[in-house]
Amino acid sequence: MFTGSHIYNRAVNARFYVPGASGGGQIIALSEDEAQHLTRVLRLTEGSPVSVFDGRGHEFQAVVEKAGKTEVLVAVGQQLKPPAAEARVGVTLVQAVLKGDKMDDVIRDAVMMGVSAIQPAITARTEVKLSALVKGHRQERWQKIAISSAKQCGRATVPEILAPCEFELIPAALGDMALPGPVLMLVEPGATIMAVAIHALEAAPPGQAMLIIGPEGGWSPEEIEATAMVCLPVTLGTRTLRADATAIVALSALFTIWREF
Repeated sequence: MFTGSHIYNRAVNARFYVPGASGGGQIIALSEDEAQHLTRVLRLTEGSPVSVFDGRGHEFQAVVEKAGKTEVLVAVGQQLKPPAAEARVGVTLVQAVLKGDKMDDVIRDAVMMGVSAIQPAITARTEVKLSALVKGHRQERWQKIAISSAKQCGRATVPEILAPCEFELIPAALGDMALPGPVLMLVEPGATIMAVAIHALEAAPPGQAMLIIGPEGGWSPEEIEATAMVCLPVTLGTRTLRADATAIVALSALFTIWREF
């Protein structure tokens, strides 16, 4: 049982995702993934101090109540202050799905940077089919990666990984929404005369923003034209960036402009 805060005199580094945590002496069973992490990776035992977070911004003291082969229980105690403040600007990342495992890296790094949600998209030049993503349960895989990244970087909020969709549906959807912030589409220099350098953006941080990043092969002219009325095209300079590095570079630039860092 949870016996009080005196056992937290030493630093607690082990964090676990427990969506149902609310404190008050709860006894909660960890999910299979979290249980295996506790027993097989960290090799924690009964009585070990840990912390748990609900994915919605709340974190709690906890103690391992049971560390069995078939069940791991934690006793949830007092709420802790979130160890990592959320970004002032809630950024939704729309990322064209990349081939191989590159998308896994984008999800991990974007969560680490502080995005609030990620929308995977299938574009004209994406080398992966939507049906293959559904068949391979990639959304579920990416959500697990998001949870793991939140655990590692100290966030108590887990961004939602939305169901992959065809990019051609997004401009119309954006046209029907009243977003309280900019919709930025990263394009190559010279792709459109409307493009502006990212450093020229307004420095005052908006409440929310959307960042749209394309695939390895770039955007088609038709996609750029279709988004002209709802997106502001921006560039990152003349260097050629790896597709899996573009999101973290762009987010770093935006958060610097908005004085998040």
